[in-house]
Amino acid sequence: MELADFDRDAVFAAFLAESEEGLDKMEQVLLQMESSPSDPELINTIFRVAHSIKGNARSLELNELAGFAHVVEDLLDIIREQQTLLTGEVISLLLRGVDEMRAMLAASSSGDHELNPKQQELRREIARQVEKRSRRVVTASGSTAEASATRVEASLASTHRTLRADVEKLDHMLDLTGEIVIAQGRLRQMIEKLETEQGRPILEMHREAERLYMDLQNEVMSIRMVPVGPLFRQFVRSVRDLARSHGKFCRLEIIGGDVEVDTTVLELLKDPLLHLVRNSVDHGLEKPEAREKAGKNPCGVIRLTAAHSGGNILVKLEDDGAGFDRDRILEKAKRLGIVAERGDLRDEEIYELVFRAGFSTADSVTDLSGRGVGLDVVRRNIDALRGTVEVASTKGKGSTITIRLPLTLAIIEGFSVKVGAETFVVPLEHVTECTELSIEQRSTEASGIFNLRGDALPFVRLRQVFGLPGKAPKRENIVVVKISDFQAGIAVDELLGGMQTVVKPIGRAFRSIPGIAGSTVLGDGRVGLIIDVPTLLRGMMQTGLQTQA
Repeated sequence: MELADFDRDAVFAAFLAESEEGLDKMEQVLLQMESSPSDPELINTIFRVAHSIKGNARSLELNELAGFAHVVEDLLDIIREQQTLLTGEVISLLLRGVDEMRAMLAASSSGDHELNPKQQELRREIARQVEKRSRRVVTASGSTAEASATRVEASLASTHRTLRADVEKLDHMLDLTGEIVIAQGRLRQMIEKLETEQGRPILEMHREAERLYMDLQNEVMSIRMVPVGPLFRQFVRSVRDLARSHGKFCRLEIIGGDVEVDTTVLELLKDPLLHLVRNSVDHGLEKPEAREKAGKNPCGVIRLTAAHSGGNILVKLEDDGAGFDRDRILEKAKRLGIVAERGDLRDEEIYELVFRAGFSTADSVTDLSGRGVGLDVVRRNIDALRGTVEVASTKGKGSTITIRLPLTLAIIEGFSVKVGAETFVVPLEHVTECTELSIEQRSTEASGIFNLRGDALPFVRLRQVFGLPGKAPKRENIVVVKISDFQAGIAVDELLGGMQTVVKPIGRAFRSIPGIAGSTVLGDGRVGLIIDVPTLLRGMMQTGLQTQA
């Protein structure tokens, strides 16, 4: 092969991606070996990863990384040959090796191929383990490595055909499908206005094209769908290390790892989930001695569950710890003036308070919590994903945090409404029904209460919320929306009906306005704003908390 035929940058990019995947797999298997140390296939799996990284790094002349991987491979090889069980000490050592190889990959991508002092010391520590355990001369290559390489090649030959795709290209494809939605909507409106004999067959042909487009859109969306399991398994290491550093025992259980969600949603879900996992380890789980006194297993359990629910994904984080302290949260909220001194609040309303910025019930500041930073970040990130987060807890038994997210952020089913000359879109997943505001319930106030089949529900007028000019018409309509168990109404001038909505980012002028989740281009070419229903309803709930007496 001529030099011109060798695209080193492309090969190096593929090497980085494959090595990252291999190290993730190696980390997961090492954690698994703590509970199943006698499974011989597990040690073979991590040996193959180290062997592949060593060989690929050497072919790209990353000699320091190859040497480090070789020492790790030596330790794994001798453990495998002697058929000894991996102790917690060795697993921790190998996990440190995984961390440092990740760091070496990152450094190599920026041109730094040398080991730093920390990595050199870790390499020597692993080498000392090899020397300590060795009963033979370990060579750079041998029958064991060759046999392993043969098994790797055989497994590669039996895998399904796949193709790596740049996420940016997938994003661009999704943008294009969104633009087609907008163009089709405008074209349909133009055809409908023809009102001629020729217009009907053209409209029918357009509908056929729309059906074909829907098939294409579904394929594009399915390509972007990835399982949540790899993300969830990343937290196994975090739970293990955090629990050990705080004198606790804990294991993470994963259910529904094969549930799929859009890759962008998954990327943005990582930080909120990490905050919640850390919070469960620090606040939720008790010390082993406290758990034994309470009749619990000294080892706590954190369970991550994923499931589809309509057009959403539900992610639940459960723990069997002490649960949220309802009385303590309420007392702190009263001291801060967040809620009134008197009045009965539902548990859901009290647990909602922990998502306030700066709110913390911790007695002391630790490396995990106590500064009032964390859960408010979770709320902001979930809001940015157009999702909701709820808390349920039983004192002494544990707590459950449920996150509901859309499967995709790009295209939603919306219900369009009109206020004055402006068009707004309410996400259809929140809409339960529409009704008319009776004459006796009308007023000029920004909000009020209306009667829905005997139930008193609060409502808010979009005209006053966004300061739109003009007066409300004689006939006002209410869009009834629901978040969890909380129902409320949104008063609008006119109901336009359902539509498929392509979500566009909002400009800087609108980012500071609460209640706006995004924008969309309407069929007539104008811009419509997408209502952020959770934020709108949360504002109504908080107003109610402060006015209760």
